[in-house]
Amino acid sequence: MWIVAVAALVVALVALAVSLQVLRRTARPEVGLDGVPEDVLGLRQEVAALRAEGAGALRHLAVVRYDAHGDMGGRLSWSLALLDDAGSGAVVTSIHGRSEARTYAKTVTAWSSEQQLSPEEGEAITAARP
Repeated sequence: MWIVAVAALVVALVALAVSLQVLRRTARPEVGLDGVPEDVLGLRQEVAALRAEGAGALRHLAVVRYDAHGDMGGRLSWSLALLDDAGSGAVVTSIHGRSEARTYAKTVTAWSSEQQLSPEEGEAITAARP
């Protein structure tokens, strides 16, 4: 009878040793060269790729509404700046009059335009800049 008890004890000790080895391997993540776990390094690379990808997106937006003609109310005219992180994109302006509306678009590079900007267009670009 004691042989069965000793055999059960040996099996239990072997199972405990195997369990401890498995626990040690899963509890400690793989560590890279700079001491940071490798899964964190992978996340850093993904975040950097997403930032690079999003840099060209038109993320900086601003709208300036105003009265283009002194005799009209309601601030129906507007200028909209649509720019990426480098300040490139466009500024779109719509000027509303009594019987018509005119829309203009101007290119923007590095937060400025080669075309002459109205004060409202310049204000929209300034407001869009972070």
